[in-house]
Amino acid sequence: MEFRDWGLALIYTPLMFLQFYMAWTHYNHMNLDTLANIGWAVLFLSGVFGWLPMYAFKKEGGVPKGKSYIETTKLVDTGIYAVLRHPQYCAGILIAVSMMLMTQHWASAAAGAVVVATWYVECIYADRRLVEKFGDAYVEYMRRVPRVNFIRGAILYLRRNNT
Repeated sequence: MEFRDWGLALIYTPLMFLQFYMAWTHYNHMNLDTLANIGWAVLFLSGVFGWLPMYAFKKEGGVPKGKSYIETTKLVDTGIYAVLRHPQYCAGILIAVSMMLMTQHWASAAAGAVVVATWYVECIYADRRLVEKFGDAYVEYMRRVPRVNFIRGAILYLRRNNT
């Protein structure tokens, strides 16, 4: 990790803990059950986006034996990576959004907004590093697949595979 990554982590980590604490102490603060239930669905979706990359990288990424799944040697653009470029960052964003929906409290919303912004900035920095690592292949990948917008990514994926 680079210095700026540590700096961003120092911002979003305590704010995410604040959101978790608030979800525990202020769950459904405004008694809007539908929003709280949507929050649970978003949290589940974040788990999907958080776990799938581990398998995709190990299977397709040319990870050397005994190394972490993030130590890929090949650009992975299949599976979840055919829908969005940064599913694990998307998972972090979705966790923050789910906590906002579950708590319905202004402090969680404020913390969540900062968390979402810092995770998105992390995505931008990751794209820069990956262009350096994979070159033109990654630039082309960036043209085809959205950064974290999984709805747009799913639509584009379906269009690419139904023509």
